[in-house]
Amino acid sequence: MSAPLLELRGVARRFVARRDVFGRATATVKAVDGVDLALRAGETLALVGESGCGKSTVGRLALRLIEPSEGVVRFEGSDLASLGERGLRGFRRHAQLIFQDPYASLNPRMTVGDMLAEPLALHDIAASGQRAARVGDLLSLVGLRPEFAQRYAHEFSGGQRQRIAIARAIAVEPKLIVCDEPVSALDVSIRAQVINLLRDLQKRLGLAYVFISHDLAVVKHIADRVAVMYLGRIVELADTETLFADPRHPYTRALLSAIPVPEPGLRRNRRILDGDVPSPIDPPPGCHLHTRCPHAVDQCRRDRPALETVTPGREVACHLWRDLPPARDSLPRESAPDPVLAKLQAAFVAAGSVA
Repeated sequence: MSAPLLELRGVARRFVARRDVFGRATATVKAVDGVDLALRAGETLALVGESGCGKSTVGRLALRLIEPSEGVVRFEGSDLASLGERGLRGFRRHAQLIFQDPYASLNPRMTVGDMLAEPLALHDIAASGQRAARVGDLLSLVGLRPEFAQRYAHEFSGGQRQRIAIARAIAVEPKLIVCDEPVSALDVSIRAQVINLLRDLQKRLGLAYVFISHDLAVVKHIADRVAVMYLGRIVELADTETLFADPRHPYTRALLSAIPVPEPGLRRNRRILDGDVPSPIDPPPGCHLHTRCPHAVDQCRRDRPALETVTPGREVACHLWRDLPPARDSLPRESAPDPVLAKLQAAFVAAGSVA
Protein backbone atom coordinates (compact mmCIF):
# COMPACT_ATOMS: atom_id res chain seq x y z
CA MET A 1 0.00 0.00 0.00
CA SER A 2 1.28 3.47 -0.90
CA ALA A 3 2.26 6.00 1.76
CA PRO A 4 -0.59 8.23 2.95
CA LEU A 5 -0.98 11.70 1.50
CA LEU A 6 -1.90 13.16 4.91
CA GLU A 7 -1.08 11.65 8.29
CA LEU A 8 -1.87 12.77 11.85
CA ARG A 9 -0.21 10.96 14.74
CA GLY A 10 -1.07 11.68 18.37
CA VAL A 11 -2.32 15.15 17.47
CA ALA A 12 -3.78 17.26 20.28
CA ARG A 13 -4.74 20.91 20.55
CA ARG A 14 -5.51 22.92 23.66
CA PHE A 15 -7.05 26.40 23.81
CA VAL A 16 -6.96 28.74 26.79
CA ALA A 17 -10.50 29.25 28.11
CA ARG A 18 -9.77 31.51 31.09
CA ARG A 19 -6.87 33.55 32.45
CA ASP A 20 -6.23 35.18 35.80
CA VAL A 21 -5.46 38.88 36.30
CA PHE A 22 -1.79 38.19 35.51
CA GLY A 23 -2.61 36.56 32.17
CA ARG A 24 -1.85 33.03 33.30
CA ALA A 25 -4.09 30.25 31.99
CA THR A 26 -6.49 28.93 34.63
CA ALA A 27 -8.64 26.73 32.37
CA THR A 28 -7.96 25.08 29.01
CA VAL A 29 -10.11 23.30 26.47
CA LYS A 30 -8.63 20.19 24.89
CA ALA A 31 -10.41 20.52 21.56
CA VAL A 32 -8.47 17.62 19.99
CA ASP A 33 -7.18 14.82 22.20
CA GLY A 34 -4.70 12.40 20.60
CA VAL A 35 -6.08 11.92 17.09
CA ASP A 36 -4.53 9.40 14.67
CA LEU A 37 -5.66 9.58 11.04
CA ALA A 38 -4.31 8.78 7.59
CA LEU A 39 -5.69 9.84 4.20
CA ARG A 40 -4.69 8.35 0.88
CA ALA A 41 -4.51 10.24 -2.41
CA GLY A 42 -7.89 10.43 -4.16
CA GLU A 43 -9.80 9.31 -1.04
CA THR A 44 -12.60 11.01 0.88
CA LEU A 45 -12.37 10.72 4.66
CA ALA A 46 -15.36 12.12 6.57
CA LEU A 47 -15.18 13.48 10.11
CA VAL A 48 -18.56 13.33 11.86
CA GLY A 49 -19.85 14.08 15.34
CA GLU A 50 -21.81 16.58 17.37
CA SER A 51 -21.05 20.29 17.25
CA GLY A 52 -17.98 21.08 19.36
CA CYS A 53 -16.43 17.61 19.09
CA GLY A 54 -13.29 18.95 17.38
CA LYS A 55 -13.95 18.18 13.71
CA SER A 56 -13.12 21.65 12.36
CA THR A 57 -10.09 21.92 14.62
CA VAL A 58 -8.71 18.70 13.12
CA GLY A 59 -9.22 20.16 9.65
CA ARG A 60 -7.31 23.32 10.55
CA LEU A 61 -4.53 21.32 12.16
CA ALA A 62 -4.23 19.27 8.96
CA LEU A 63 -3.64 22.50 7.01
CA ARG A 64 -1.36 24.03 9.67
CA LEU A 65 -3.72 26.97 10.06
CA ILE A 66 -3.23 26.34 13.77
CA GLU A 67 -0.32 24.58 15.45
CA PRO A 68 -0.79 21.32 17.37
CA SER A 69 -0.04 21.29 21.10
CA GLU A 70 1.16 17.70 20.74
CA GLY A 71 1.72 15.21 17.95
CA VAL A 72 2.84 15.32 14.33
CA VAL A 73 1.07 16.25 11.08
CA ARG A 74 2.72 14.97 7.90
CA PHE A 75 1.90 15.75 4.29
CA GLU A 76 3.52 13.47 1.70
CA GLY A 77 5.87 12.31 4.44
CA SER A 78 7.04 15.82 5.45
CA ASP A 79 6.44 17.13 8.96
CA LEU A 80 4.47 20.36 8.54
CA ALA A 81 6.00 21.81 11.72
CA SER A 82 9.46 21.69 10.10
CA LEU A 83 8.46 23.72 7.05
CA GLY A 84 9.84 27.23 6.69
CA GLU A 85 8.19 30.09 4.85
CA ARG A 86 9.10 28.79 1.39
CA GLY A 87 8.10 25.22 2.18
CA LEU A 88 4.83 26.32 3.76
CA ARG A 89 3.93 28.33 0.67
CA GLY A 90 4.54 25.24 -1.44
CA PHE A 91 2.35 23.20 0.88
CA ARG A 92 -0.45 25.79 0.62
CA ARG A 93 -0.63 25.16 -3.11
CA HIS A 94 -1.23 21.46 -2.52
CA ALA A 95 -3.75 21.80 0.34
CA GLN A 96 -6.79 24.07 0.31
CA LEU A 97 -9.91 24.74 2.40
CA ILE A 98 -13.58 25.22 1.50
CA PHE A 99 -15.33 27.13 4.26
CA GLN A 100 -18.81 26.47 5.60
CA ASP A 101 -20.34 29.90 4.93
CA PRO A 102 -20.15 31.06 1.29
CA TYR A 103 -21.46 34.48 2.34
CA ALA A 104 -18.52 35.16 4.67
CA SER A 105 -15.70 33.39 2.84
CA LEU A 106 -15.74 35.58 -0.30
CA ASN A 107 -14.34 39.12 -0.36
CA PRO A 108 -17.22 41.54 -1.10
CA ARG A 109 -14.82 44.17 -2.48
CA MET A 110 -13.33 41.93 -5.17
CA THR A 111 -14.86 40.65 -8.37
CA VAL A 112 -15.05 36.92 -8.85
CA GLY A 113 -12.36 37.18 -11.51
CA ASP A 114 -10.00 38.98 -9.13
CA MET A 115 -10.62 36.41 -6.39
CA LEU A 116 -9.82 33.51 -8.71
CA ALA A 117 -6.84 35.24 -10.32
CA GLU A 118 -5.22 36.12 -6.98
CA PRO A 119 -4.05 32.56 -6.08
CA LEU A 120 -2.83 32.10 -9.67
CA ALA A 121 -0.60 35.14 -9.24
CA LEU A 122 0.56 34.21 -5.72
CA HIS A 123 1.72 30.76 -6.82
CA ASP A 124 2.87 31.87 -10.29
CA ILE A 125 0.67 29.30 -12.00
CA ALA A 126 -0.30 31.28 -15.09
CA ALA A 127 1.18 34.32 -16.83
CA SER A 128 -0.74 37.56 -16.39
CA GLY A 129 -2.03 37.43 -19.98
CA GLN A 130 -3.41 33.93 -19.50
CA ARG A 131 -5.17 34.40 -16.16
CA ALA A 132 -8.45 35.67 -17.58
CA ALA A 133 -8.79 32.55 -19.72
CA ARG A 134 -7.84 30.39 -16.75
CA VAL A 135 -10.49 32.08 -14.61
CA GLY A 136 -13.11 31.39 -17.30
CA ASP A 137 -12.07 27.73 -17.38
CA LEU A 138 -12.38 27.48 -13.60
CA LEU A 139 -15.88 28.95 -13.64
CA SER A 140 -16.94 26.58 -16.40
CA LEU A 141 -15.49 23.67 -14.43
CA VAL A 142 -17.80 24.39 -11.48
CA GLY A 143 -20.88 24.99 -13.66
CA LEU A 144 -20.86 28.79 -13.91
CA ARG A 145 -20.62 31.09 -16.93
CA PRO A 146 -17.19 32.63 -17.70
CA GLU A 147 -18.76 36.12 -17.91
CA PHE A 148 -19.63 35.87 -14.19
CA ALA A 149 -16.01 36.83 -13.54
CA GLN A 150 -17.01 40.52 -13.74
CA ARG A 151 -19.59 40.25 -10.96
CA TYR A 152 -19.28 40.64 -7.19
CA ALA A 153 -20.14 38.03 -4.57
CA HIS A 154 -23.40 39.73 -3.49
CA GLU A 155 -24.82 39.20 -6.99
CA PHE A 156 -24.95 35.41 -6.56
CA SER A 157 -27.12 32.92 -4.71
CA GLY A 158 -25.75 30.78 -1.90
CA GLY A 159 -25.21 27.77 -4.14
CA GLN A 160 -23.42 29.86 -6.75
CA ARG A 161 -21.19 31.40 -4.09
CA GLN A 162 -20.17 27.99 -2.85
CA ARG A 163 -19.33 27.01 -6.43
CA ILE A 164 -17.10 30.09 -6.61
CA ALA A 165 -15.44 29.04 -3.34
CA ILE A 166 -14.83 25.58 -4.82
CA ALA A 167 -13.35 27.17 -7.96
CA ARG A 168 -11.00 29.22 -5.78
CA ALA A 169 -9.91 26.08 -3.93
CA ILE A 170 -9.08 24.12 -7.10
CA ALA A 171 -7.45 27.11 -8.86
CA VAL A 172 -3.98 26.17 -7.56
CA GLU A 173 -4.34 22.50 -8.57
CA PRO A 174 -4.28 21.06 -5.03
CA LYS A 175 -3.98 17.44 -3.99
CA LEU A 176 -5.95 17.83 -0.75
CA ILE A 177 -9.05 19.90 0.08
CA VAL A 178 -10.51 20.17 3.56
CA CYS A 179 -14.27 20.69 3.16
CA ASP A 180 -15.56 22.21 6.40
CA GLU A 181 -19.32 21.54 6.27
CA PRO A 182 -19.49 22.89 2.69
CA VAL A 183 -23.23 22.31 2.22
CA SER A 184 -24.70 22.94 5.68
CA ALA A 185 -25.47 26.61 4.87
CA LEU A 186 -27.22 25.75 1.60
CA ASP A 187 -30.84 24.93 0.79
CA VAL A 188 -31.64 21.23 0.69
CA SER A 189 -32.39 21.44 -3.04
CA ILE A 190 -28.89 22.79 -3.73
CA ARG A 191 -26.91 20.43 -1.50
CA ALA A 192 -27.08 17.47 -3.85
CA GLN A 193 -25.82 19.60 -6.75
CA VAL A 194 -22.78 20.78 -4.79
CA ILE A 195 -22.02 17.28 -3.46
CA ASN A 196 -22.22 15.85 -6.99
CA LEU A 197 -19.93 18.65 -8.18
CA LEU A 198 -17.35 17.75 -5.52
CA ARG A 199 -17.49 14.08 -6.51
CA ASP A 200 -17.12 14.93 -10.19
CA LEU A 201 -14.12 17.18 -9.51
CA GLN A 202 -12.53 14.47 -7.41
CA LYS A 203 -12.72 11.99 -10.27
CA ARG A 204 -11.47 14.47 -12.86
CA LEU A 205 -8.67 16.03 -10.80
CA GLY A 206 -7.67 13.19 -8.46
CA LEU A 207 -8.44 15.18 -5.31
CA ALA A 208 -8.42 13.89 -1.74
CA TYR A 209 -11.03 15.29 0.64
CA VAL A 210 -11.27 15.62 4.39
CA PHE A 211 -15.03 16.10 4.55
CA ILE A 212 -16.28 17.57 7.82
CA SER A 213 -20.00 17.26 8.42
CA HIS A 214 -22.74 16.47 10.92
CA ASP A 215 -25.13 15.41 8.13
CA LEU A 216 -24.76 11.64 7.97
CA ALA A 217 -26.95 11.34 4.87
CA VAL A 218 -24.49 13.53 2.96
CA VAL A 219 -21.52 11.62 4.40
CA LYS A 220 -22.98 8.29 3.27
CA HIS A 221 -23.22 9.67 -0.27
CA ILE A 222 -19.70 11.08 -0.63
CA ALA A 223 -17.27 9.43 1.82
CA ASP A 224 -15.05 6.38 1.34
CA ARG A 225 -14.25 6.15 5.07
CA VAL A 226 -15.76 7.73 8.16
CA ALA A 227 -14.11 8.76 11.43
CA VAL A 228 -16.56 9.39 14.29
CA MET A 229 -15.45 11.97 16.88
CA TYR A 230 -16.65 12.59 20.43
CA LEU A 231 -15.15 15.24 22.71
CA GLY A 232 -11.94 15.50 20.72
CA ARG A 233 -11.30 11.77 20.28
CA ILE A 234 -11.83 9.31 17.43
CA VAL A 235 -14.19 6.62 18.72
CA GLU A 236 -14.76 4.62 15.53
CA LEU A 237 -13.16 4.47 12.10
CA ALA A 238 -14.35 2.31 9.20
CA ASP A 239 -15.26 2.34 5.54
CA THR A 240 -18.62 3.97 4.92
CA GLU A 241 -20.59 0.88 3.93
CA THR A 242 -19.40 -1.08 6.95
CA LEU A 243 -19.98 1.73 9.42
CA PHE A 244 -23.56 2.37 8.30
CA ALA A 245 -24.43 -1.33 8.11
CA ASP A 246 -22.87 -2.46 11.40
CA PRO A 247 -21.78 0.34 13.79
CA ARG A 248 -19.89 -0.99 16.82
CA HIS A 249 -19.47 2.01 19.13
CA PRO A 250 -22.49 3.11 21.24
CA TYR A 251 -22.01 6.72 20.16
CA THR A 252 -21.97 5.78 16.46
CA ARG A 253 -25.15 3.79 16.95
CA ALA A 254 -26.83 6.76 18.60
CA LEU A 255 -25.83 9.03 15.70
CA LEU A 256 -27.11 6.62 13.06
CA SER A 257 -30.37 6.01 14.89
CA ALA A 258 -31.04 9.76 14.80
CA ILE A 259 -31.01 9.96 10.98
CA PRO A 260 -34.52 10.97 9.82
CA VAL A 261 -36.25 8.41 7.62
CA PRO A 262 -38.86 9.89 5.25
CA GLU A 263 -40.97 6.72 5.26
CA PRO A 264 -43.93 6.35 7.66
CA GLY A 265 -43.74 2.56 7.40
CA LEU A 266 -40.16 2.40 8.67
CA ARG A 267 -39.66 1.94 12.40
CA ARG A 268 -36.60 1.56 14.59
CA ASN A 269 -35.51 1.39 18.18
CA ARG A 270 -33.92 4.78 18.77
CA ARG A 271 -30.68 4.79 20.81
CA ILE A 272 -30.98 8.02 22.78
CA LEU A 273 -28.05 9.05 24.97
CA ASP A 274 -29.06 10.49 28.33
CA GLY A 275 -27.76 13.82 29.59
CA ASP A 276 -25.67 16.47 27.90
CA VAL A 277 -22.18 16.43 26.41
CA PRO A 278 -19.67 17.01 29.25
CA SER A 279 -17.70 20.25 29.31
CA PRO A 280 -14.46 20.05 27.30
CA ILE A 281 -12.85 22.19 30.01
CA ASP A 282 -13.33 19.35 32.51
CA PRO A 283 -14.00 16.14 30.56
CA PRO A 284 -14.70 12.94 32.51
CA PRO A 285 -11.88 10.43 33.03
CA GLY A 286 -11.67 7.15 31.18
CA CYS A 287 -14.05 6.94 28.24
CA HIS A 288 -15.55 10.39 27.67
CA LEU A 289 -18.91 8.79 26.79
CA HIS A 290 -19.34 6.85 30.04
CA THR A 291 -21.52 9.57 31.63
CA ARG A 292 -24.13 9.03 28.88
CA CYS A 293 -23.56 5.44 27.77
CA PRO A 294 -26.15 2.85 28.92
CA HIS A 295 -23.52 0.08 28.73
CA ALA A 296 -20.81 1.76 30.86
CA VAL A 297 -19.00 -0.29 33.53
CA ASP A 298 -16.30 0.60 36.06
CA GLN A 299 -13.51 0.07 33.52
CA CYS A 300 -15.12 2.70 31.25
CA ARG A 301 -15.06 5.23 34.10
CA ARG A 302 -11.44 4.46 34.91
CA ASP A 303 -9.47 3.61 31.73
CA ARG A 304 -9.30 5.42 28.42
CA PRO A 305 -10.12 2.97 25.60
CA ALA A 306 -7.57 2.83 22.79
CA LEU A 307 -8.55 2.51 19.14
CA GLU A 308 -8.59 -1.27 18.69
CA THR A 309 -8.49 -2.98 15.32
CA VAL A 310 -11.65 -5.01 14.72
CA THR A 311 -10.84 -5.98 11.15
CA PRO A 312 -8.25 -4.48 8.77
CA GLY A 313 -9.23 -0.85 8.19
CA ARG A 314 -11.78 -0.82 11.01
CA GLU A 315 -11.05 0.49 14.51
CA VAL A 316 -13.22 1.04 17.60
CA ALA A 317 -12.38 2.74 20.92
CA CYS A 318 -14.67 0.89 23.32
CA HIS A 319 -13.96 -1.61 26.09
CA LEU A 320 -17.25 -3.43 25.47
CA TRP A 321 -17.66 -3.51 21.69
CA ARG A 322 -17.45 -7.34 21.61
CA ASP A 323 -20.31 -7.70 24.11
CA LEU A 324 -22.78 -5.15 22.74
CA PRO A 325 -26.06 -6.41 21.23
CA PRO A 326 -26.44 -6.28 17.42
CA ALA A 327 -26.90 -2.82 15.98
CA ARG A 328 -29.64 -3.77 13.53
CA ASP A 329 -32.39 -2.85 16.01
CA SER A 330 -31.37 0.82 15.86
CA LEU A 331 -31.14 0.94 12.07
CA PRO A 332 -34.12 1.51 9.74
CA ARG A 333 -36.27 -1.55 9.25
CA GLU A 334 -39.66 -2.15 7.72
CA SER A 335 -42.56 -2.97 10.03
CA ALA A 336 -46.32 -2.99 10.08
CA PRO A 337 -47.91 0.39 9.36
CA ASP A 338 -48.92 2.49 12.34
CA PRO A 339 -52.75 2.03 12.72
CA VAL A 340 -53.23 5.64 13.84
CA LEU A 341 -51.25 6.89 10.84
CA ALA A 342 -53.27 4.63 8.54
CA LYS A 343 -56.54 6.17 9.81
CA LEU A 344 -55.20 9.69 9.25
CA GLN A 345 -54.10 8.84 5.71
CA ALA A 346 -57.52 7.33 4.97
CA ALA A 347 -59.20 10.48 6.30
CA PHE A 348 -57.06 12.70 4.05
CA VAL A 349 -57.88 10.52 1.03
CA ALA A 350 -61.60 10.70 1.84
CA ALA A 351 -61.45 14.47 2.27
CA GLY A 352 -59.70 14.82 -1.07
CA SER A 353 -62.29 12.71 -2.88
CA VAL A 354 -65.12 14.75 -1.37
CA ALA A 355 -63.48 18.00 -2.47
